[in-house]
Amino acid sequence: MHKLKILTIIGARPQIIKAAAISRSIKNKFADKINEVIIHTNQHYDDNMSQVFFDELEIPNPNYHLNVGSGTHGKQTASMIEGIEEILLKEKPKCVIVYGDTNSTLAGAIAASKVHIPIIHIEAGLRSFNKSMPEEINRIMCDHVSTLLFSPTKTGYNNLLKEGFPENNIPPYSIDNPRIFHCGDVMYDNSLFFSTLSEKKTTFLKDNNLENSDFILATIHRNNNTDEPLRLNKLFNAMNTIATENKIKIIIPLHPRTSKLLAQNLFPELYSKIKTSEYIKIIAPVSFLEMIELEKNATLIMTDSGGVQKEAFFFHKPCIILRTETEWSELVACGSAILADADENKIVEAFNHFSQKNKLDFPDLFGDGKAAEFICEQIIENIK
Repeated sequence: MHKLKILTIIGARPQIIKAAAISRSIKNKFADKINEVIIHTNQHYDDNMSQVFFDELEIPNPNYHLNVGSGTHGKQTASMIEGIEEILLKEKPKCVIVYGDTNSTLAGAIAASKVHIPIIHIEAGLRSFNKSMPEEINRIMCDHVSTLLFSPTKTGYNNLLKEGFPENNIPPYSIDNPRIFHCGDVMYDNSLFFSTLSEKKTTFLKDNNLENSDFILATIHRNNNTDEPLRLNKLFNAMNTIATENKIKIIIPLHPRTSKLLAQNLFPELYSKIKTSEYIKIIAPVSFLEMIELEKNATLIMTDSGGVQKEAFFFHKPCIILRTETEWSELVACGSAILADADENKIVEAFNHFSQKNKLDFPDLFGDGKAAEFICEQIIENIK
């Protein structure tokens, strides 16, 4: 039987993990129908993305590496478009799959649309309604040249309807007659799979004396939090207050770059408190499976990461969002997350609110754990 050739584009660590759900579904259910070719743009260089990363998560190795690396948005995106176009013309896939909202997503969408190859956008319809974010520009532009759009949430699906995408249109689907789906989230598929895997493959909690102890997990990575001294001081002031007054550990995996910024950007007195605190523990970046273990066992999560917000929800943990807005507004609406920005009072109030042991609601927002299977079925049915 002739297999459908699809080309998957990844470039950042979260995209590799998302793509793993589709690759796993192809391997387990559709190996006789789909042939997947993977391009890694290497948009982000990360020491944690060595061969061990791919082996640990049981992720297939990319067929192509563009080795683009960092650079200005224009330089990076242009270099990726050039490399992706060359491979598209050589491989001649029936469609291209892109994920999320990075420059790799945008480059893949531009390259494929220019040579008239249908685009499949996974995580379509997400909106922060803040166009000063490059991610917002990337996701909007990608959506509007895609043929099949898979939204993880009903809110994302409704965003697409508001932007003029048709509902219940009939095939054949194309860039001019796109089809939108509310399919559930491939990261929920992954959380189920990787949760089991993490129990087998990591001893991180035991090695760090965190077993059977209450702790908060905090992650900070967005430039406006790490690079703006005022915001960074407010965030660490709040964490120091919470840790000290409640005698609770806060575990903060920090990129080395951000760790250096602490000494540079924190007020000396606060920096000294953080460095000598018996409750605040700054650690090196952790592997994905170690992160899953931390999320599953934390009592509460503070983050400015969109992915970690969702993972908190998947593992039924309250979440304090250290941003002014979120693409995952459903989490705030159902009460499992609170938007606190870098506001010291709001962060402390949010912690106190969640500490009152009120029962939180975690409704079925992200599907049944079979989003990847549904996406593969729709690609087979609708891409000829």
